[in-house]
Amino acid sequence: MSDEYADIFCGIKRNVKIAISGKSGCGNTTVTTLTAERLGLRFINFTFRNLAAEKNMTLEEVLALAETDDYWDRTVDSRQIEEALRYPEHGCVLGSRLAIWLLKDADIKVYLKADTDVRVRRLMRREGGSFEEVAAFTRERDARDHARYARLYNINNDDYSFADLIIDTGRCLPEEIAGKIIEKVKRLAANER
Repeated sequence: MSDEYADIFCGIKRNVKIAISGKSGCGNTTVTTLTAERLGLRFINFTFRNLAAEKNMTLEEVLALAETDDYWDRTVDSRQIEEALRYPEHGCVLGSRLAIWLLKDADIKVYLKADTDVRVRRLMRREGGSFEEVAAFTRERDARDHARYARLYNINNDDYSFADLIIDTGRCLPEEIAGKIIEKVKRLAANER
């Protein structure tokens, strides 16, 4: 934990759990990493991309299989939640598409959003491809994810109104977003005193 943030946990339970969700290209991994680092909490972000690497497959192959086989979603989701709950005495920052829905006992639930164009440009920088190709893939992935989450868990991932913080990542730098989350942690700590 950095010295700058060491005072945040005075009076706050050390097992604070922060859940961060958003669609691909919204900055979930970057913001989750920064927040966990600054607060000295465990970083949890196991995704289809990680599972694909473990299975020596492409992300596209795993996404296609997930359309017809619930194993893929359930494996990713259960591994995230198991890890978040593994050490109840320690806190964590869990970043995933469904973290705010699945980590029921999260102390702070954060939803990151961004316009589709912003998301597409970020995904292009990370993975390459033309704007049109990445935009089409992103629209298709969003629709597939939405349908799967509804079918598997009865979750509407377009309804995040219950989140404690909703942040437009197209308007802020990752450091600013992590700062907003840390401010929420500080307010939570003050309210618990």
